[in-house]
Amino acid sequence: MNYLNDLLFGIYPYIALAVFVLGSLIRYDRDQYTWKTGSSQMLESKMLRKGSMPFHVGIIMVLAGHFVGLLTPHQVWDVLGITASMKQVFAMAMGGFFGLICFYGLTILIIRRFTNERVKASSSSMDNAILLLLYAQLILGLASIFVSAGHLDGAEMLMLMSWAQNMVTFQVADAAAAIANVHWIYKLHVFLGMTLFLVFPFSRLVHVWSVPLKYFRRNYQIVRTKQSNS
Repeated sequence: MNYLNDLLFGIYPYIALAVFVLGSLIRYDRDQYTWKTGSSQMLESKMLRKGSMPFHVGIIMVLAGHFVGLLTPHQVWDVLGITASMKQVFAMAMGGFFGLICFYGLTILIIRRFTNERVKASSSSMDNAILLLLYAQLILGLASIFVSAGHLDGAEMLMLMSWAQNMVTFQVADAAAAIANVHWIYKLHVFLGMTLFLVFPFSRLVHVWSVPLKYFRRNYQIVRTKQSNS
């Protein structure tokens, strides 16, 4: 069992992240014409508009919360006077709030993907698989809130923080040991999260790299109406 734990939570994350980075670079270099969202807005727009915004807002906030929550050393929270228990309750509240927003949007997008014949016909197997993987991951995350509610001491949260921070500093043995005794639902959540990184370069998720940040720094555009010659 220790070997499996070391493999899944000590070695597998590095494999997934290596594929994530190198696969994205290779795809951009070799297949730039596939580097797109593959939007199906022209096929159906009403449900897309209804689901897309809450999905994107929810998932961005959830990811930001995971990033800050897992990678900020607990000493920083101690200096701020935030105990592990307080941090866990806050994480449950914010994660649940934005998780439900994301769940609402993603549910609409999945219904649209599998029930609209035109959208369904234009979808690839990878498109469908990514949506279902994201859905499963989101459901696991929301379900873990109920597990966390059973113990508000923040102990397992500290273990997950230790795992993430040891992974970043390449302390593989310490990382695997830190996560060994957490509840299975957290382990499955982590494993599925790493799997999403693994399949990222082979899906339309690569469009995340192309977020138009330059838009916020571009010059204003002056638009004039055409004057009639009368």
